[in-house]
Amino acid sequence: MSEQVEALNELGDHIASQMPDAVRKFEIAYGELTLFAERDQIIALVEFLKRDALCMFEMMIDVCGVDYPERSQRFEVVYHFLSMRMNQRIRVKVSTDEETAVPSIVELHPSANWFEREAFDMYGIRFAGHPDMRRILTDYGFEGYPLRKDFPLTGYTEVRYDDLEKRIVHEPVALTQEYRNFDFLSPWEGMTSVIPGDEKAGETTDGEGA
Repeated sequence: MSEQVEALNELGDHIASQMPDAVRKFEIAYGELTLFAERDQIIALVEFLKRDALCMFEMMIDVCGVDYPERSQRFEVVYHFLSMRMNQRIRVKVSTDEETAVPSIVELHPSANWFEREAFDMYGIRFAGHPDMRRILTDYGFEGYPLRKDFPLTGYTEVRYDDLEKRIVHEPVALTQEYRNFDFLSPWEGMTSVIPGDEKAGETTDGEGA
């Protein structure tokens, strides 16, 4: 076991022992510590991570959502924190469903404000106690949550400024597939057998090689 993994194990054991009601389990993968936390205990856990002398995770880096439609609690809210004093990073995950709000951590980390609003706008994840729980990226009156796995690619209306017409236009959203036809190394179709332009490499001129 490397020193880094051993140190992360010790940190995980410390946090789990001090916050047994908040931490369900922890794991170490790719050199990072991840805590799986109870949704209703997230504020207490985040405050502990921020104040504890062995943690000092005083900087919140990111809050984002992940959608697993096949699960009963389909959403994961993922938090990333940084301890400048300890030179450590940590990830915290909580699960929730479409109806149950996750407690907001804005009072502990004001920078979480827009991140939580983005998770609400893109996934429909609600945060209880948030001071301004409204959309932040989509158009006014937008319906649905565009980053959910079951969000349809067509059938919605977008609002944009048309530079040619010099006005705001409303038009149906249609995500076309035609731009997926790359010359080679297409992530959807795989690499072609001959890279365009190389087909001439196999050709020989009359008399060559004779």
